[in-house]
Amino acid sequence: MDYLSIIILAVGLAMDCCAVSVVQGLNQRQWHPKALLMAAIFGLFHCGMPIIGYYVGNLFVEFMLVYAPWIALVLLGVLGIKMIWESYHEEEEKAKAADWSVTNLLLLAVATSVDVLATGILFVPYPDWLYPSVLTIGAITAVFSLGGYLLGVFVGRLKVNMGLIGGLVLIGLGIKIWAEGYLGV
Repeated sequence: MDYLSIIILAVGLAMDCCAVSVVQGLNQRQWHPKALLMAAIFGLFHCGMPIIGYYVGNLFVEFMLVYAPWIALVLLGVLGIKMIWESYHEEEEKAKAADWSVTNLLLLAVATSVDVLATGILFVPYPDWLYPSVLTIGAITAVFSLGGYLLGVFVGRLKVNMGLIGGLVLIGLGIKIWAEGYLGV
């Protein structure tokens, strides 16, 4: 694992939050101070979930060391496909995005970070990368969330499908990790 892979992973994982934030900005159409709270909550959840996934995955470390490349391929592939599918079903996200309550922001954070929980397993063979990685994932998620919100507010409806891009990035990263671990490429 290298830092470029972590950045690519972080960007891919941040796309769900970015897409939700764009929709929040599109619905708001003006700056709202709770956008900072939303970005912070999304970043914290994306920071904490891989840690939980890592420690749960660490319980099965010997199994993980043998099968980690396959697990990464399957998990990231499934998550990527899920993100792509969800990117074409934006109406549910639009309905959820208009509410600025802390409860709604927490629900959105959980919904967009469940897949991040699974990425913690990727760090079982690379324990030294866990904390620098989760800080990077959390920071990039917060920045992309705030940036997505601002894009939604100031640019209007985007023609870019962020969920599709994020899903393709996760699938590509899963293939890369699998090839490195299983094929030794």
